[in-house]
Amino acid sequence: MHKRIFLTAAAMAALTMGVQGMASAAGEWPQRPVRMVVPFPPGGGTDATSRLVADKLNLGMGWTVVVDNKPGAGGNIGLDAVAKAVPDGYTIGMGQAANLAINPSLYAKMPFDPLKDFTPIVSVALQPVVLTVRADSPFKNLGDFVKAAKAKPGAYGIAQAGNGTVGHLAGEMLARRAGIEILQVPYKGANPAMTDLLGGQVALYFGNTVSVMPQLSSGKVRALAVTS
Repeated sequence: MHKRIFLTAAAMAALTMGVQGMASAAGEWPQRPVRMVVPFPPGGGTDATSRLVADKLNLGMGWTVVVDNKPGAGGNIGLDAVAKAVPDGYTIGMGQAANLAINPSLYAKMPFDPLKDFTPIVSVALQPVVLTVRADSPFKNLGDFVKAAKAKPGAYGIAQAGNGTVGHLAGEMLARRAGIEILQVPYKGANPAMTDLLGGQVALYFGNTVSVMPQLSSGKVRALAVTS
């Protein structure tokens, strides 16, 4: 499962739900609320997906799953809390390609070992990332943006949900393949990145489908490209 998720990291945001030690027998668990640590802020794709999972477990299984957002460091802070939790099965983390596969190559020192410190439970979702602009942007398609970026190297900022996220790498891959220079603008998560896109602080945003669909549906932003 790790290999399948890691191989999709360059183009897709893979979400994996993992637990730090499942000590109790299945028939005895859970006897109290389960904490689901989401390593990104509320309002983003990982958060929305996690809350859908939590709702289904609460309603369908009769459990009490509480979502706990712990953003920062491309997801490292949240998953570090999972790695250091008591291994009794009551702390679950929502991992991604970013913090499980990309960050170990990006950071000189990781606070946890993604292969040794977690027990994978299930692959939850695969989400492509979408390059978006405001509805009033002069860029009508990807070609418009590439042409403008070549004329003004480094002048256009692309927001992303944090260094090492799939949106970050998608932006770098686009820049290399198109032969352009872009300005990477990292945020702590998808929601603040989208907020600044709508506010005009950045020209573009590379985010997953869950984080951009509400604004796409309302007509406030326009999609230029999708990685799937």
